Amino acid sequence: MMKKFEFKLPKMGESVAEATITSWLKGVGDRIEKDEILVNIATDKVDSEIPSEMAGVVTQILFNTNDVVQVGATMAIIELDQKESDVDVNSSLDTHQVYESINLEEDFENSLSKKDEKVISNNPNSFFSPLVKKIAEKEGISLDELKKIDGTGLDARVTKNDVLKYLSNQQSTPQMLSISKDNYPLHQTQKEEPDANEIPKKLEEKEFFPTNEKIEDGIVEISRMGKLISDHMIKSRNTSVHVQSFIEADVTKIVTWRNRVKDEFYKRYNEKITFTPIFMLAVARAIRSLPMINISFTGDKIVKKRAINLGMAVSLPDGNLIVPVIKNADFLSLRGMITAVNDLALRARNNQLKPDDVKDGTYTVTNIGVFGSIFGTPIINQPQVGILALGAIRKVPSVIETKDGDFIGIRHKMYISHTFDHRVVNGALGGYFNKEVKELLEDWDENTIV
Repeated sequence: MMKKFEFKLPKMGESVAEATITSWLKGVGDRIEKDEILVNIATDKVDSEIPSEMAGVVTQILFNTNDVVQVGATMAIIELDQKESDVDVNSSLDTHQVYESINLEEDFENSLSKKDEKVISNNPNSFFSPLVKKIAEKEGISLDELKKIDGTGLDARVTKNDVLKYLSNQQSTPQMLSISKDNYPLHQTQKEEPDANEIPKKLEEKEFFPTNEKIEDGIVEISRMGKLISDHMIKSRNTSVHVQSFIEADVTKIVTWRNRVKDEFYKRYNEKITFTPIFMLAVARAIRSLPMINISFTGDKIVKKRAINLGMAVSLPDGNLIVPVIKNADFLSLRGMITAVNDLALRARNNQLKPDDVKDGTYTVTNIGVFGSIFGTPIINQPQVGILALGAIRKVPSVIETKDGDFIGIRHKMYISHTFDHRVVNGALGGYFNKEVKELLEDWDENTIV
């Protein structure tokens, strides 16, 4: 008698209790191979593909598309192949463990000979995930070439980011992130922030001429992510007492430094330096100085967060936003921060984030200046107590004070908007945090080496 396997919704993160089914890739009666994607799901944080841990035939699908499923619930029943039936299903890894292992630690089983498979399975450093395998096959990377890539994953295993960076740089030695308390030098893996010229231009004047044709109103259905964002924002405004503090920072030193080093940096590392990583470093250092900004507030309890995990709002092609998280941001060097910022932004825009990429944030930063906005009043990302909005950098006439007197000059300046929860962050702390970020930016060392 064939054994049956219960395909369950895996745990997608500490704060995720449910997910919405967006599509089934197999139907009842279809065959499913091990590690083949069976269903696509979406949470309030990220979209994910869930593979099957076993090979067999799908005999039951217990939920429909758009149904909301609780973590741990059985989603489908798979009748196992004979070889799978010999495995004690109950003694296998739980769904979450299997899901994690499939994403991180699988071999090149479909493209290698049995001999190679045996070698790989006995060598943890040669264990490749299905995604790494697919990228390697698509890009024509041989097994020997893949083995030469230094992995940054668990037990030095090669991750997707390692392969993508290898393809980008065409070299097999990835740069390591240096950790420094006092020095914050930068490194990037994605394209530069869009400039104002990339914003859609206004319609031609002729398109506004009157017409005798009847113009019908259009109905646009809000997307699933749009609904989740809407609910999240309403909840935040109904929870926190939002107060704003604004300050202007002179970032001329940063602009001058970046203009001087960006071309050489791109030649050396095939990456661009944007302003966002510099700003993120300043925020991380300011939080280190003022740790009571790095808290969460739920009910009547304040939780002081040990790790400084910076959320970074990223605009998606469909107009929605997502907030991937840079973990332990205060331990990153300048180059390390560039790598983290660009990697997360690139994967966010390509819908390649994993659940772990969007959880455990302790403070959020949004760079609204990339769209030309001077300043803004963003809504707090619950259960955090603050969010910083960075405005556009502008050339402005400014009074410059010197020992020989004051004079008017052209400076690069920007507004920094700090929104904080006045229930637990008073005006003094909220304003002083803004001032701390401003001073860190204005004190930028123009001799910084990347």
